[in-house]
Amino acid sequence: MGEAFSSEQRRWLEGFASGAAAVKTLPAPATQAEPAGPDADMLKSQNAALARGAKLADQEKWKREEHPLEAYGRLKREAEGGAKPKPADNFRWRYHGLFHVAPAQDSYMCRMRIPNGILKHWQFAEIAGIAERFGGGYSHVTTRANLQIREIKPENGAALLEALTDIGVVSRGSGADNIRNVTGSASAGIDPAELLDTRPHARDWHHHILNSRTMYDLPRKFNVSFDGGGVIPTLEDTNDIGFQAVEVLPGAPIEPGIWYRLMLGGISGHKDFARDTGVVLKPAEAVAVSDAIIRVYLEHGDRTNRNKARLKYVLDDWGFPRFIEAVEEKLGQKFARVETAFVAPRPVHDRQAHIGVHKQKQPGLNWIGVVLPTGRMTGEEMRAVAAIAGALGDGDVRLTVWQNLILSGVPDDKVEEAKARIVAAGLHWTTTAVRAGLVACTGNRGCKFANADTKGHALAIADHLDAKGFDVDQPVNIHLTGCPNSCAQHYIGDIGLLGAKVTVNEDGDQVEGYHLHVGGGFGAEAGIAKVIYPDLKAKDLPRTVEKLLKAYLANRATGTESFAAFTRRVEADQLKTMAEITA
Repeated sequence: MGEAFSSEQRRWLEGFASGAAAVKTLPAPATQAEPAGPDADMLKSQNAALARGAKLADQEKWKREEHPLEAYGRLKREAEGGAKPKPADNFRWRYHGLFHVAPAQDSYMCRMRIPNGILKHWQFAEIAGIAERFGGGYSHVTTRANLQIREIKPENGAALLEALTDIGVVSRGSGADNIRNVTGSASAGIDPAELLDTRPHARDWHHHILNSRTMYDLPRKFNVSFDGGGVIPTLEDTNDIGFQAVEVLPGAPIEPGIWYRLMLGGISGHKDFARDTGVVLKPAEAVAVSDAIIRVYLEHGDRTNRNKARLKYVLDDWGFPRFIEAVEEKLGQKFARVETAFVAPRPVHDRQAHIGVHKQKQPGLNWIGVVLPTGRMTGEEMRAVAAIAGALGDGDVRLTVWQNLILSGVPDDKVEEAKARIVAAGLHWTTTAVRAGLVACTGNRGCKFANADTKGHALAIADHLDAKGFDVDQPVNIHLTGCPNSCAQHYIGDIGLLGAKVTVNEDGDQVEGYHLHVGGGFGAEAGIAKVIYPDLKAKDLPRTVEKLLKAYLANRATGTESFAAFTRRVEADQLKTMAEITA
């Protein structure tokens, strides 16, 4: 062992020692950096799914590759060349409000953001011109008190978006995995029955979304609604978050007065309504609470299965108590709670108050609900409405979730002139109970998912009943939706119609048709409609609806029993028998 190393051994040892010293000076192996920046929460949520060995949905991969809000420059460059988007970009462009709807229409549809559904008359007129210059020359009022412009050529897409921005109307986040248009009471601020005015809260939330990048990183679409207790239903119980104005009575453990009741998890297309959480909050706290709810959902929503990615499924998995605790932790404070015994009954809805002339809380003023055939207006009709609002009203045009509009602030001595000008424009301020309650999605004229021409078939029902001179003396809502996405919320209709392809012979030939449901409702009559006529051909639809309505009028328990109550009381087979007997 004491023998000296050979020269070759000494060189090897020197080299080894030198290499060992060099290794000590190398930096430690790089670890994956913690996500930072405005999209950090989304990236952390995606990374957590990957760490579990799960596979991200394609849409989540597209967000990682290029955030949609960073893609506007490319959208504009490609639009100038008339390029049609590939699937990943069709998803990204929706963050800017553009939906390529081929093959139904080889063009874009644009959806806007109109908080509480209210536009100034001059904006409404300008949108008409934009629709004519860049689109098909018409617009649709949607079930989120919003507007759509359709038939936009690819080369006109960016120009249309910028024209809207020029008049103060934005479309950012109106589609894809975003917080959709913020709805509020259609009669906010003018309704004698309302508990509070939802306009400032809808507006504050709208601007919070626009100015917070994190609000665009959700796992799926998200709906928020503010209901102030007015007579026109807002359908807040069909939203992911529903803020429902309530009056807390003296004797409660909190200050009496007007609060918002927090409701969570509504998604009628998945057969669920928002449920009361037991939480109440001051109206001024609504934005902070919404933000905290969104952030908990953003972190824990499913990014691997699009069919289970809505807030409802986090609530189903966790339960309401755990979710509320997580929101409180995010807020850094506990919620107030109040038992229902200390909450006054809410004002009763008038299901036809969105149509016709109604007195406002302001003495001498009125609102007029204007009928729109399944929500469609030409540019000329829009300009006529805008002119009436500017000359005879307070200048506001209010869109409703019932696919019509309201002109507010019309003095008593101007009502008759306003009514006459509405009729002269080709529209109307009064209609039958059936037409007042018709709701229809775009249908297969403009949506690739739809199985039927919902707007056309809705009007065919109304035209058939008009030709028969038949109407009902109670409100009846008929909702037609083209596919299971249920944009027209068929499950909450008195009569709900879900588009379907109906096989008509042994060769497998198919025609347009519907699965007909009855007994849906919302608010105090909330309920999911049940199917009684599956695979009903569209051509048989008007006559079938007529028979059902006649059976209702002939067999209801009292003159005021609602159609929903009647169809829930009567078994399906019995109802069909009644319909045949009264035909």
